[in-house]
Amino acid sequence: MPHSQRLIQIRTYQLVPDARDPFHRAFVDEAVPMLRRWQHEIVAFGPSPHAGDAYFLIRAYDDLDDLNARQDAFYGSPEWRQGPRERVLAMIRHYQDAVLWASPETLDDLRRRNPGDAAPTG
Repeated sequence: MPHSQRLIQIRTYQLVPDARDPFHRAFVDEAVPMLRRWQHEIVAFGPSPHAGDAYFLIRAYDDLDDLNARQDAFYGSPEWRQGPRERVLAMIRHYQDAVLWASPETLDDLRRRNPGDAAPTG
């Protein structure tokens, strides 16, 4: 892959009933700032427009080794484990990941069209 390409991870969450608004608040206020402190490139996140109990997170990495190293460090950290982890996980029924390569233009478009800090609608 050319160096300008980024490996993106699209994580989709199926939330427990009535958890979308509190999950979004926890994401905006705690999880996203924490991920950024741990040097994760957040591309887009937010409530999925197709279902009231669906949510998504898109992150970009250099390659699969970078993804694994950053996620192992973050999810194993005391900041996450002793912080919002239990509360956030309690709102998730299950999640699924997909990874694919994307151009810088695609990442810019995703960022522009999916402002993660917007209030949930629907």
